[in-house]
Amino acid sequence: MKNLFDLEKKINSELATKVKSSKINHEHICINIENENLLDVVLFLKNNNETKFKQLIDITAVDYPENERRFKLVYLLLSHEFNSRILIDFFINENEVATSLTSIFPSSNWMEREVFDMYGIKFKDHPDLRRILTDYGFTGHPLRKDFPLTGHNEVRYSEDKKKVIYEPVKLEQNYRNFDYESPWQGTDYIKSQNKKNNE
Repeated sequence: MKNLFDLEKKINSELATKVKSSKINHEHICINIENENLLDVVLFLKNNNETKFKQLIDITAVDYPENERRFKLVYLLLSHEFNSRILIDFFINENEVATSLTSIFPSSNWMEREVFDMYGIKFKDHPDLRRILTDYGFTGHPLRKDFPLTGHNEVRYSEDKKKVIYEPVKLEQNYRNFDYESPWQGTDYIKSQNKKNNE
């Protein structure tokens, strides 16, 4: 393809019923599709002589907890021959299962496991869908926006048991009554104490 505009036209003409929308943004082609069309779209982009997007760069997700279709899945492909990238995205519900690309791009195995671990999105026909970044028995999915910033459990070494243990997070409240006034003006409790001493 000579340029991105020609490439975008080619993709839209060949995949007319499968591409909901397309645009060129930051020298990337961005196309929006539906989950059920992912395999067909990726196979076309990889095998067509005028596109040749033969490398999967990344798979990630974005969490929109306020939306009915909570997660946006994002795929980034690279064409070495034409020095171009394409970004494919679509929305899925929280309990919807996405299509695995492991049959087309074996490297997607690890990327899909990461998305599963961080967001809880499951992939149909994945050969080994299990956590990859968090520990065994980890609760929740850390990149979801409703995941607590401190997590559910904490890990520490117990001197009594002489081993690493997991326990529920306990937030310390040392600064619950912290006074945000300027130290040069004096804090309320010092002012009231000085007033009592001067009386």
